[in-house]
Amino acid sequence: MKLEPFKTAVVTLDLQKGILVMGDGYESIIPNASKIVGLARKKNYQLIHVGLGFSEGHPEVADLDTQFLKAKQNNLFVKGSPSAEFHGAIAQPGDLIIYKQRIGAFSENHLNLTLRARGIENLVLFGISTSGIVLATVTRAFDLDFKITIIHDACLDADAEVHRVLTEKIFPKRGTVVTTDAFVSEQE
Repeated sequence: MKLEPFKTAVVTLDLQKGILVMGDGYESIIPNASKIVGLARKKNYQLIHVGLGFSEGHPEVADLDTQFLKAKQNNLFVKGSPSAEFHGAIAQPGDLIIYKQRIGAFSENHLNLTLRARGIENLVLFGISTSGIVLATVTRAFDLDFKITIIHDACLDADAEVHRVLTEKIFPKRGTVVTTDAFVSEQE
């Protein structure tokens, strides 16, 4: 299905330097992600990068034993810091960046408002990790009545079996799951 440019947003999920170094092989999805981002620029799709971004001192993080406490203790993902930067093959100066302080892309930020204000109906999603931000975002986007496309070979999870189950069994119930090449050829 060919998507209408002014009703479509390509949303990259957690493709930040601080996340890419956390897992073996995470950088392997960058070429596919970069292809989709290039297509978005060419076709004038709205391009949005969503990732972790905390204020200095991490006031958004409670002193509870959560995965966010490690970020606070190590002063990671502070807005403007190297760990919060998006990969250079993905983001360019002037791109729209929306920060979140929890797992899902819609978590306590203005992503939904931004999409609605721009008349977006279709979301193209990919990123790290499949069982984290991608799953949470697909679920919320589905509940918000967006039409969703997931680029499965531009997503990655530390657990390959979890990635397979999500992309083959769960995500197809919420949207369309395609490869990078299939998506690009369909949109050209």
